[in-house]
Amino acid sequence: MVQRRSLHRTRQLVLTLVAGMAVTGYAQDTKTTLVEPPSPLLPQQVGEWARQPDTPSPATNANADPKTDTILTEDGLKREEHGVYRAGNTGPSVAVTARQFVDATGAHAAYSFYQRPGSNYRGTGLGNETSAGAEGYLFRSGTSVVEARGARSAKTEGLLSAIEARLPKVAGPKGLPPLLPTYLPERGLERESVKYALGPVSYEAMGGVLPGAILGFDKAAEAITAKYAGRGLLTMLLYPTPQIAGDRLRAIEDEVHKRGASDGTVVLRREGALVLMTSGAWQLAEAKALVEGIHPRTEVTWNKQMPLEFHAEVRKTYSLLSSIAIFCGFGALGAVVLGLSLGAGRAAIRVLQGKPAATEPEFLRIDLSGSPAAIHSDGAGQQQ
Repeated sequence: MVQRRSLHRTRQLVLTLVAGMAVTGYAQDTKTTLVEPPSPLLPQQVGEWARQPDTPSPATNANADPKTDTILTEDGLKREEHGVYRAGNTGPSVAVTARQFVDATGAHAAYSFYQRPGSNYRGTGLGNETSAGAEGYLFRSGTSVVEARGARSAKTEGLLSAIEARLPKVAGPKGLPPLLPTYLPERGLERESVKYALGPVSYEAMGGVLPGAILGFDKAAEAITAKYAGRGLLTMLLYPTPQIAGDRLRAIEDEVHKRGASDGTVVLRREGALVLMTSGAWQLAEAKALVEGIHPRTEVTWNKQMPLEFHAEVRKTYSLLSSIAIFCGFGALGAVVLGLSLGAGRAAIRVLQGKPAATEPEFLRIDLSGSPAAIHSDGAGQQQ
């Protein structure tokens, strides 16, 4: 009976130890991760400007356009904030909406969508791109786009400048604007008509002449359209690879053949991953000259750090070459010292023997004159 109780207690002790070890191991494997929320896009106070509380966002409005939400999703919207600022208690108010995107490419597309014809700006400049109209200001700063509605004044520009300084800054490839808009020829370009799109909905909403579904936006395509004074429309499409560009070019050709002459003067051309198309009231020679004069260029950026093995091999090679150079230097110095020592020692021995230090060594001489001559040793005077 005692043995059974002892065995039972032993089993309880073993189970307790196993359970304790399991709990300890689980506690060691469990890690607590603190995620710091991103800083707000709009500050609460800017000088005399104070952000008003309980300001409803346009996105929560029942009359909000669902197409706009789709366009912002295509552009890679991450978050947005809306606020109304008032200068003092009775000063003017400005409604500000800030939107942050995944990269500067999406921000540029959103800026292109919100920009309205006739908007221009001659002020000090806000961010990377700025336009202003009767309703207010619009500017892009890196990966953020800010829209402000209110009276245009120096005080409003000061508010927006302070907001721009507080927007998140993104470096590296995500902070670079798209390359496609730089391909547009400047001669005759109506700058306000330039529209850049990253999706089919935004492309069609901004006046694209082709069906967005056939352009391959699901394969990371980029599209830009622009009007030229007195001529027509230029459409440029950029794809990740020439193979995708060739496939989409054939789809565009089929669509153009179905429409017939309704698109005006159509000239299609592909160069690498770039597809170009003219439409509208172009002269055929002008349209051909325009598309043949556009050539894509490649810009490569490298922001990846070298692996540790690369740096280790460089250090090893440098150390080896440095050791070889030091060894050769000491060897040359040793040879010089040894040569000087041997030469000085030999000269000292000759001086101790009563001989000149710099005399040529003795050698045998054969006299073929036939007359006997005495042999003299070194240092002996010549017989008279």
